[in-house]
Amino acid sequence: MPYSSYTRSRRGPSTNYGRAAHFGGGRPRGNNKRGPKKDYIHPSRFVKAAKPVEQEEYVAKYQFDDFAINDIIKNNIKNKGFTSPSPIQDQTIPLGLEGKDVIGVANTGTGKTVAFALPVLERLMNDVKSKALIIAPTRELAQQIEEEFRAIGKNSGLSGALLIGGTSMGPQLGDLRTNPRIVIGTPGRIKDHMERRSLNLAGFNMVVLDEVDRMLDMGFIHDVTEILSKLETVRQSFFFSATLDGKVQDLIRTFSNNPVSVSVKTSDTCENVHQDIVPYESTHDKLDRLHTLLIKSEIEKAIIFDDTQRSVERLSNELQARGFKADAIHGGKTQGQRQRALDRFKRNDITILVATDVAARGIDVKDITHVINYSTPNSYEDYAHRIGRTGRAGRTGYALTFVTG
Repeated sequence: MPYSSYTRSRRGPSTNYGRAAHFGGGRPRGNNKRGPKKDYIHPSRFVKAAKPVEQEEYVAKYQFDDFAINDIIKNNIKNKGFTSPSPIQDQTIPLGLEGKDVIGVANTGTGKTVAFALPVLERLMNDVKSKALIIAPTRELAQQIEEEFRAIGKNSGLSGALLIGGTSMGPQLGDLRTNPRIVIGTPGRIKDHMERRSLNLAGFNMVVLDEVDRMLDMGFIHDVTEILSKLETVRQSFFFSATLDGKVQDLIRTFSNNPVSVSVKTSDTCENVHQDIVPYESTHDKLDRLHTLLIKSEIEKAIIFDDTQRSVERLSNELQARGFKADAIHGGKTQGQRQRALDRFKRNDITILVATDVAARGIDVKDITHVINYSTPNSYEDYAHRIGRTGRAGRTGYALTFVTG
């Protein structure tokens, strides 16, 4: 089916860009009732003043019109209002169009999807034998990527399948039977389809791994390794990550061919976040202190983290009963429920989103003013992921962590 339209049915978004379809997805991780064992983090580590870094204005070497891409893609880019590429786009797109393997180091929210979508779509339109696999760590991020591909690839004649969790397998099996040339999904669900033999990765000669560091942090290393081993030996690979630790470097070294590195990461996102603690004495006192915080005018839009699905649901219901515009997002909800809550949050229909760590990893909402850790994170690394939801696009964000007094 052509990339020609974007429709939504009651059951979910469209994958093949001309008819309603469903997707399945990745295996839930870390959502057991008790939650994983927590590291001890001294409260002093939750206190830090923001130190925003002044960033020099970037002067792009290219404009989107300068790239040697199909007019259909160019027109779709114009329709999105894009004229001058971001740093990661400016430096990555020419390399991708040349067919090179690329390692992109950049913060979330810097335009990475367009940076790999343009060269991938251009090659697919020019080479009818090419196929692309795009892997993301979370359902929400995979959906965001799919929406961007659909918009940029509109009227290209290409078709795709989105493989994420939280919905029935049946419709996505139907999508795969149409032999889509773009498959976007989470590692767990991609692996599920490989095991069912509904997805054969022979013939896929392009692969994109977005937010590789987060993917490995979530425990997907074995799934990702097996998936990459099944692709065409001669292929073009894109790896995007905010950090390049040993695990990420080992993966890239094993599954890339003379990659070119592009780094546009200017600073740690957490530098833009003012961090402090909220002491409390009891469960009742804790809830009252949260209420007092949320009625302050400076908290325009907040994401609140709690440990388990049950505690997230309970806190969301309590806040709604107190008159706050709140909703919950966690692994126990269907993908449709999660997406509706996220859409309401983006539109400001709600201003408070209560979430578990796993469910929130793919959230990319630029105007979150506050992150509130109603429960302490399992590790300092998880803490950094949490507070990275605020302080985006050069703004100063705020992170507050509840600790027993």
